[in-house]
Amino acid sequence: MTKVGARDAPTLLVSDLTVGLPPDGDRKFAVENASLAVMAGQTRCLVGESGSGKSVIGNAILGMLPDALPQLSGSVALHGENLPKQRDPAFNSIRSARIATIFQDASASLNPIKRIGKQLAEILQVHGFDASSHKDRIRDVLAAVRLDEPDRIMRAYPHQISGGQAQRVVIAGALLLKPSLLIADEPTTALDVTTQAGILKLIADLKKELGLAVLFVTHDFGVVAEIADHVSVMKDGVIVEHGAAADILTSPQHAYTQKLIAAAQPSAPDKPTTAAEELLQAQDINLVYRSGGLLNRQRTHAVRNVSLDIAKGQTLGLVGESGSGKSSLARALLRLEETDSGTIRYNGHDITHLAGPDLQRLRKSIQVVLQDPYSALNPRKLVRASIAEGPIIHGMPKKRAYARAEELLELTGLSSTAGQRYPHEFSGGQRQRICIARALALEPELLVADEAVSALDVSVQAQILKLFADMQNRFGFAMLFITHDLRVARAVCDDIIVMKSGEVLERGTVTSVFTHPSHDYTKALLAAAPTSDFLALRGK
Repeated sequence: MTKVGARDAPTLLVSDLTVGLPPDGDRKFAVENASLAVMAGQTRCLVGESGSGKSVIGNAILGMLPDALPQLSGSVALHGENLPKQRDPAFNSIRSARIATIFQDASASLNPIKRIGKQLAEILQVHGFDASSHKDRIRDVLAAVRLDEPDRIMRAYPHQISGGQAQRVVIAGALLLKPSLLIADEPTTALDVTTQAGILKLIADLKKELGLAVLFVTHDFGVVAEIADHVSVMKDGVIVEHGAAADILTSPQHAYTQKLIAAAQPSAPDKPTTAAEELLQAQDINLVYRSGGLLNRQRTHAVRNVSLDIAKGQTLGLVGESGSGKSSLARALLRLEETDSGTIRYNGHDITHLAGPDLQRLRKSIQVVLQDPYSALNPRKLVRASIAEGPIIHGMPKKRAYARAEELLELTGLSSTAGQRYPHEFSGGQRQRICIARALALEPELLVADEAVSALDVSVQAQILKLFADMQNRFGFAMLFITHDLRVARAVCDDIIVMKSGEVLERGTVTSVFTHPSHDYTKALLAAAPTSDFLALRGK
């Protein structure tokens, strides 16, 4: 590395970085003239939507830019010394040892067929550490990331620990070699609010304890408000605004920054008042999963004595962490799982054990929008065909079904000609609009949205939530909205049910649950959610 700075240089200094795009790209540069600095013991959040160039900067710092994205100009320095050129073998001694990274999906970062201890030991072995010192060092770092029973974690496989524990293991791996710079690329986006709060606090504590410089890549200003000292905002490859977090959060200057902050504080859309005629009623639902053999039979009580009702035209929110039973309950209501006991009534008719043609007719009036718009669509089918498939199955002529698909594409904010393209040609937000159009093609009375916006940028989330409200006003369907994000639930729901370990702990209107929560678990969820009240957070 080439020395370029003074003794008190920032831990990380990116200067006038420009990274190119292929000739057929949607703009000339992936990153254009970007500069930022991160000091020891501080966190700089790099904020922007998907495609803004955030992760490209991270890859440039790590020397991992592909040939298709050449570094055209600029420099990256660590402690005042220029880093090697992209993909230089010299980076092998820098990554993990001096610059560590944690990514969004912890499960993808861990090898599913190796024990945790073995995977962490490999990090030390690659960098030449004596095998005899592995166990104590790994145990110490697992304890440092607040993991109870480090010895048990070391023996476990990734599937035997929770998502939050897996992310802590990834952080432990990043800290094994005591790096001075930690790059955290959307490390909490896929986590529940309480788990997310724990990871954010852990990173903040480690920053102080170890003097780490942290570059935290995110699209969520709620997270920024929790963790940032300084902020750089990116749009279309350009840093459009930067400054102290308190200044950016309370007095954003650029219109794009203002838009992102507004999207982190979604407001409930206006909805017409409708008569409270019941559509779906569930009484004392129990659902038990059974696994293992005859000699090792195991029972998991996924849903315990849950009752609920959904009125026509209204939205019921189902809120809770992963494993709370939300999706299991939804599968039971959709008749995708056989309940062990309880009764489900739809439009006054008992559907608890509905089967055959009667169940197929029910499917027409209950449709689903899932979390991942990338896997929800057949990549080998034109969008128009995917939307028209349901109506055709239920007897609609093909020509009419295709015309309906084009009409729905326009209603959901896309052009009718979008139907002639394949799913991979659309962004995540556009794909979710296509999934909503597909769900509406059969004119359902009930729409089940299962974490339908959790994988999207906050500004795209706001657009999709508004689309749900607009479509609900137009078509009058009821909605069961499943989410772990209380901020989103508050924006879209009329009533809320809070679940934990398969049980309902609290229910009520959005106003009552958010302003006067009665259960300690609900209070904990509200306290853990990344705040959107930036002025209060900063004590101003």
